[in-house]
Amino acid sequence: MSSLICSPVVVRVGAFNLVADGRYLDYQFVDDQSQVRELQRQPSEARFLNSTSAVFNAGPGDDMVRFGIDITRGQVLGLLIEQPTLRERVEQGAEVGYVIIALGIVGVLLAVWRLIALTITGGKVRSQLKRPESPTQNNPLGRVLSVYTQNRSTDTETLELKLGEAILKEMPALQRGIIFIKIISVVAPLLGLLGTVTGMIETFQAMALFGTGDASVMAGGISQALMTTVLGLVVAIPTVLLHTFVNGRSRSIIQILQEQSAGLVAAQSERAATAQ
Repeated sequence: MSSLICSPVVVRVGAFNLVADGRYLDYQFVDDQSQVRELQRQPSEARFLNSTSAVFNAGPGDDMVRFGIDITRGQVLGLLIEQPTLRERVEQGAEVGYVIIALGIVGVLLAVWRLIALTITGGKVRSQLKRPESPTQNNPLGRVLSVYTQNRSTDTETLELKLGEAILKEMPALQRGIIFIKIISVVAPLLGLLGTVTGMIETFQAMALFGTGDASVMAGGISQALMTTVLGLVVAIPTVLLHTFVNGRSRSIIQILQEQSAGLVAAQSERAATAQ
């Protein structure tokens, strides 16, 4: 409900607007008495409210201030305050929207965690590349090189199998969680489509019961139905990008392991051929 303005300081901007500090006001007749009340809702955009503060705080020496004047005497302002806020738009998605948002948060957190973990692992692998003669167990490449050190005296085919087995053991840790990020990027827009379809069904059912006399009601129902599609796309787009980054980081480490393994097998084969 609108509240009665008790403050004696109200600024009138011609015949267009009444404002207080950070608020738009309205002039009404209630019980044959004129009253100034705050609007039931204020515009959601902060630039309009900030302009009211600029007018309210303007002094005699201020030549000009920026202010949003409603030359229609309330019609445009009424349309502005009817626009839903971000929170209200999210609430329009109802249960499906909340599920999409939860999946998006999980996907982003998982992607950030894996990106940090793979960045640390990649740094250790690059450090190990600089000293391959001293393998350590704190990185995938070091563990692969340790397998080579333990099986250096074996034949080439056995060494190749041992190194391949060591790389396969490292791959689950390097690819952990990546498939789940991809699943979220695919499921989120599908859930958005599901919410849109169910919302459209409810809208058409309401139209069948009450008719189509008020186009604004029908448009509002369709707008609410499409909100889940928007949420699904908002979640899918960043998760697809994050999946690409994380998957690329994982593949680069695996490629280093495979290249080093192939080089070790080739060196072993050359030594065997020279010994013969």
